[in-house]
Amino acid sequence: MLDLALHDGSGPVSLAGISDRQKISLAYLEQLFVKLRRHGLVESVRGPSGGYMLSRHPTQVSVVEVILAVNESIDATQCGGKENCNDDHRCMTHDLWARLNARMVDFLSSITLGDLVEQQRSRPVQLIGMKGTTGAKRQKPALLA
Repeated sequence: MLDLALHDGSGPVSLAGISDRQKISLAYLEQLFVKLRRHGLVESVRGPSGGYMLSRHPTQVSVVEVILAVNESIDATQCGGKENCNDDHRCMTHDLWARLNARMVDFLSSITLGDLVEQQRSRPVQLIGMKGTTGAKRQKPALLA
């Protein structure tokens, strides 16, 4: 999604391109993008220059929306929130982990793809292969798929 956000406004982005840049299996990306499309976070464009685009501006898509759309868990409890972690009873630290869950959701809700794009674009530029040197070429940043 961050790769899409970095290319926002320049037309559809192919999954093959994302796969190459991010070193993520194309088959896995296809599975993720079915879920992202179903949740209205991306739009597909068919044709020879087709691909995917964000359905909203990057500043309007929170990280938590992306995580939840692809069915990733944001849960630190051992029981998945069912309160049955200790022989079908609530464990002594359940409230601690439940509060951590709430904080993680709040934190991830407060960050947008636009924030992450800005963070990537404000990183110092480095010449490829030359640590600590600024120049015209950028090393590929590690991005969320």
